[in-house]
Amino acid sequence: MRREMIKIASVVDAKILNPGETGGIKIGYLRITEFTEPTARELSEKLSSLQGDGMQALIMDLRFNPGGLLTSAVDVCGLFLPPRTLVAYTEGRDDAQRREYFTDNGNRHKAAFPMAVLANGLSASGAEIVTGALKDLKRAIIVGETTFGKGVVQTPMPLPDGSALWLTTAKYYTPGKQVIQEKGIAPDIESTIDTDRERALLLRQRGGLLTSEEQKLVQETPDTQLDRAVDALRGLIIYNR
Repeated sequence: MRREMIKIASVVDAKILNPGETGGIKIGYLRITEFTEPTARELSEKLSSLQGDGMQALIMDLRFNPGGLLTSAVDVCGLFLPPRTLVAYTEGRDDAQRREYFTDNGNRHKAAFPMAVLANGLSASGAEIVTGALKDLKRAIIVGETTFGKGVVQTPMPLPDGSALWLTTAKYYTPGKQVIQEKGIAPDIESTIDTDRERALLLRQRGGLLTSEEQKLVQETPDTQLDRAVDALRGLIIYNR
């Protein structure tokens, strides 16, 4: 055995969904597992590949995404929104806690193809910033469940004994002035799933070796949230023709 750096991709499962299940419309799908430093670059590459394959619409899956780097979440938004677009901001008791986060001036956002975002109760932090921005700015339809509701700024206060006390000093807000903390981002199209469907979804995302019982569950359990997103995009494209 030898030690070496192992790079784990944060943008996975990029593909064009089966046209036979999408009414002949080429709908792209990809999943972001978390927001890391290279996420925006990985996403840009995947989007270019999908567009090269003739993608007409996109489903971005943020279910079970716990967040990650704020800068990465803002950069991801920059791929779908014009430069210098407000993505999120913070507010606290003190005016000095006000901070605004904009997409980069140098970003070249992708074509304005129809888009849906899948989210659930375990989409948190950076995933909620992306979901909230794309929803408020009418860039994407949000499908699934209300997100976790984690959006605070915490500041450490050093104590004499060397320990520290972390204080919540500000909260994150979406461009539409909606607080994220404890509220979460509500979907445009609500689609809840039961425990068995959630387990099947997690097994499908995990991949790898599955027991025969797990394989049967995955094969026989449809992803109804994904199906709702496909239906929404199909309706949008047909309506705009």
